[in-house]
Amino acid sequence: MREIVFDTETTGLDFGEDRVIEIGGVELINRFPTGRTFHHYINAQGRSVHPEALAVHGISNADLEGKPTFGDIFEEFIEFIDGAKLIAHNASFDINFINAEFARLNHPSVDPGFVVDTLAIARRKHPMGPNSLDALCRRYSIDNSRRTKHGALLDAELLAEVYIELIGGKQAALGLEISANAGEDSGSDANVVIAVAPRPAPLPSRLSDAERAAHEALVEKLGEKALWRNIRV
Repeated sequence: MREIVFDTETTGLDFGEDRVIEIGGVELINRFPTGRTFHHYINAQGRSVHPEALAVHGISNADLEGKPTFGDIFEEFIEFIDGAKLIAHNASFDINFINAEFARLNHPSVDPGFVVDTLAIARRKHPMGPNSLDALCRRYSIDNSRRTKHGALLDAELLAEVYIELIGGKQAALGLEISANAGEDSGSDANVVIAVAPRPAPLPSRLSDAERAAHEALVEKLGEKALWRNIRV
């Protein structure tokens, strides 16, 4: 199963007017990072970065000069996400901006069935919150000390770790199959064959004679119907 954990930074909050200025993505295969990533800063094509957005991500208009447009990185981005589920925190925000950029290029919107919102998962799992990315990093002991400001690739990398924890932790699956044909080569690494042989001699009792006598004396005081009389020690 292939998934892309991604994040965007934008010039502001209005996906109809504002533009995507950074995309970062991390590829997971079967819930494990492959090391393959996607990252671009993107020219806003005349749209200025809102001061409140600048305070969040620190990407200025000057930083975006000479950067590729969304159209320039479009094909690379489509190839990166093709066929994968898209994982994002507060996914509607990022998907609305991505779909707005797609619409400007006459490309179909992202299928909502391929989108997973980690914020929704976190709110179900931790209804008392808080469930921001920073709060979830603290909850799951994920080091986010580098996150002095929002950054799309760093946030995607942190979110990938959070997502794995939200859906069950780093151990994705543990299967143990005891074969009925113990000792035979099944030819599959998926089978774990465990053969249990009888002990050649029973283990000695850990009870001393004094402990055994004390137990019997206690049972005598419990009466004829005491259940302990049916247990030998």
